[in-house]
Amino acid sequence: MTFHSLPLEPRKLTATEARLEAIYAAAKRGLKNDALALCAGMLPAEYRSLREFDPLVEMAEAKGRADAEMEMAECLHRAAQNGDAKAALAVLQHQHGWVAKQQISVDVEQRISITAALEQASRRVHDLIDVTPAAPALNAAATPSDVSRET
Repeated sequence: MTFHSLPLEPRKLTATEARLEAIYAAAKRGLKNDALALCAGMLPAEYRSLREFDPLVEMAEAKGRADAEMEMAECLHRAAQNGDAKAALAVLQHQHGWVAKQQISVDVEQRISITAALEQASRRVHDLIDVTPAAPALNAAATPSDVSRET
């Protein structure tokens, strides 16, 4: 990695064609602010003052961003037209504001009869009693001394 010497004082710059091309290229690649200035061969302070005094600098930056966006939009549309479902979904969501439904509506109409519910509960209780084995009878002849020996 090589370092170029950086001037300590801002130079008085003009918006030459080469400088505008460098700004355009850096903006087209998505660079902003200080990174854009440095990649275009200027100090951030120089870039800010040049941008303030020459409207062509701002135009070159805006044109670079617009051209990059156009290229990406064409690429995305081409992919969507060629059957890429993710690309098509991205176009729908971001360009057309399409949003997938986040909730489902379920409408179930059911009437509950209290008497029928009580009858069903009663049947279940009767079925449970019929299936449950009878509890063993307690030994009536057990004496208190037998009980104390068990414990």
